[in-house]
Amino acid sequence: MELRLANLDDVSRVRAIAERAYIKYVPRIGRVPAPMAADFLSYVQAGQVDVAELDGKVMGYLIAFSRADDYFIENIAVDPAGSGKGIGKALMMLAEKRAREAGQTKVVLFTNVRMLENFPFYAALGYRTTGLIVEAGFRRVYFEKDLSTDER
Repeated sequence: MELRLANLDDVSRVRAIAERAYIKYVPRIGRVPAPMAADFLSYVQAGQVDVAELDGKVMGYLIAFSRADDYFIENIAVDPAGSGKGIGKALMMLAEKRAREAGQTKVVLFTNVRMLENFPFYAALGYRTTGLIVEAGFRRVYFEKDLSTDER
């Protein structure tokens, strides 16, 4: 697996992965999940998107960036065809590495309250639930990982 910064050629690939990964949640949420409507071009242009390639094909992506007090994962997705191959975990480890390089001591992310499959994934990586809020009309569960006590 190769992890690399996304380029303009990856925008359509990333958008297609978001579509395939999140389409199953539309009936649960009752509307298109936020990641399906993201402005991927802007994130790529800002240098905030990494992709995971497996056998030469983009199979996952991470949108993340440093903020004032944390490193924020805006979105992460794996093509369903690549599920179970460690792509999501590799991207999460990349986010933590980037956070440390940026001098941050915590990583923050959220997921929709109806995306229940994500909860145990984040918990297994050491993330703890920090709150439930409504933002942009979505009910979101926030997670956080303290990197100051984690030496991966």
